[in-house]
Amino acid sequence: MSDAIDGILEQWRRERPDLDLTAMGVFGRLAQVMRVMEPRVEQVFTRHGLRQGEFDVLAALRRSGPPYTLIPSELSAVLMMSRAGMTNRLDRLEAAGLVERSLDPADRRSFRVRLTGEGLRIVDEVLTEHAANLARLVAPLTAEDTETLASILRKLLSPE
Repeated sequence: MSDAIDGILEQWRRERPDLDLTAMGVFGRLAQVMRVMEPRVEQVFTRHGLRQGEFDVLAALRRSGPPYTLIPSELSAVLMMSRAGMTNRLDRLEAAGLVERSLDPADRRSFRVRLTGEGLRIVDEVLTEHAANLARLVAPLTAEDTETLASILRKLLSPE
């Protein structure tokens, strides 16, 4: 089975037969998969009035377990983002009533972020729909294909 990436690689092989372009094909396909799948993933969040990044914050708090509370630096580390970007997300989520911030009793210079009851309800609802959506998106793959792909991607993402 041939795809658009194969066509591009064929052109490059004609023009630059001296190069091994195998990796270009792999990364071209990864990029194409993300471009095609991202809107399909994002639609679940949009339907609930959220952006992907806002869902990520709610999910990190939910995964932390009761009382679903973290400090902003923990959230920033878990989500691998800057504190400034985190502040913007927290402002939006707090305005929507999904999280609340309060002073940290252990360190009065900091505060804690906690899921509200509505935040907990929303993140659970969205997560259920998100998981089902992702399962639909990988449905063309067999269970073995899915595990093999996950294993290969893990290798690519592991530190050298």
